[in-house]
Amino acid sequence: MSKNPRVIFMGTPEIAAYILNRLIEEKFNIIAVVTAPDKASGRGLKIKYSEVKKVALQNNLKIFQPHDLTDNEFIKNIKELSPDIQIVVAFRKLPKVLWQIPESGTINMHASLLPNYRGAAPINWVIINGEKETGVTTFIIDDKIDTGNILLRKSVQIEPKETAGSLHEKIKKVGGELVVETISKLDKLKPTKQSNFTEDFKYIKKAPKIHKEDCRINWNNSAKEIVNLIHGLNPIPGAFTDIPLFDDKPFYFKIYDAEPEYFNHDNPSQTILSDNKTFLKISTPDGAVNIKELQIPGKKRFFIDEFLRGYNITQK
Repeated sequence: MSKNPRVIFMGTPEIAAYILNRLIEEKFNIIAVVTAPDKASGRGLKIKYSEVKKVALQNNLKIFQPHDLTDNEFIKNIKELSPDIQIVVAFRKLPKVLWQIPESGTINMHASLLPNYRGAAPINWVIINGEKETGVTTFIIDDKIDTGNILLRKSVQIEPKETAGSLHEKIKKVGGELVVETISKLDKLKPTKQSNFTEDFKYIKKAPKIHKEDCRINWNNSAKEIVNLIHGLNPIPGAFTDIPLFDDKPFYFKIYDAEPEYFNHDNPSQTILSDNKTFLKISTPDGAVNIKELQIPGKKRFFIDEFLRGYNITQK
């Protein structure tokens, strides 16, 4: 492969845009970008570009936005560009006809220490599951999801009050450096099977897409498990509950920050505890969850003291 390989970059969200910017800063030869089609959003159905497209436009890069990754014309255009390598960050599953085009392979950056946390939401699930460490992996794409041979891995520590948002910021920076290093050393790297990093694939942890019911708080869980869920879904999509706050009717609201508290009590789970001034706690079997920040429908996020200045909580 040449010292300045011809790179096609594929990605859509902000983390991918950050890494594309890093590659541009490092003067890599980005010959094209593949990203999601434009979307109409908002009341005025204004056309919205992906974060990766914004970076591509700012740097006058060739852009492809196929609806179908197997489209014959699209595949023909990619082949004619003769890429040495394709880099994928937070994009769709690629068909074989696309990922097999470069002789040096197509490389994916995944936001976990593979083989653990394969799937769509690794940043969320490592916090939900209470992990102390995660990381970033670059690997060669094959015909399954997140199963290819590993090129490089780098660890990232998870702090006690880490949220998905703060971990995302760490991951994208480490990921940017790892992708730069991977491309720079590609001729010298020896791809390693993922089986070398685990004793038994039956015990690897997964990171499936987050669905609405995954976000519902179960107040019969421990306080720590609930707080991990809250932090793992902050800022999006947000952990929610629908317990009564003001009367006996269910009331939907999201919780973004909280702390576990441990003490013995005789309260049923999800009992509301509050002085209506400074704290709002909800009981769990081993104590309570002390809510620090929440959001009710149609309102902004509130720190708990400002929320209680405007709303009076009904307690049992």
